[in-house]
Amino acid sequence: MDLGNFSVSLAVKDIKASRAFYEALGFTAFHDQMQHNWLIMKNGDTVIGLFQGMFEKNILTFNPGWDNNGQNVDPFTDVRELQRQLKAKGITPDKEVDESGSGPGSFVVVDPDGNPVLIDQHR
Repeated sequence: MDLGNFSVSLAVKDIKASRAFYEALGFTAFHDQMQHNWLIMKNGDTVIGLFQGMFEKNILTFNPGWDNNGQNVDPFTDVRELQRQLKAKGITPDKEVDESGSGPGSFVVVDPDGNPVLIDQHR
């Protein structure tokens, strides 16, 4: 099962302080949306997202159809097919994507320890 690009989405209290901290660790802003209280940062192939006021917990995030530079990859497994495959394995999403649609969509599953896993397709 290919879930696409992986990143960690961090729920931060102060996005400016968090940005400065991760810049000190060698991360650079890759997709800067500070005006909307979020940004994506990279250090080599490692991708993190900083999100202020959007999530209660940190989230493991996968983006079907993207590589770690946010570029389209083909072929890829659509988010709806991934959801069907997980349901067939007995994993019930907390938030589901409408399987009759197409294009962008997302669903969330929670691991046995309560960690949310977001499968978020942007194309």
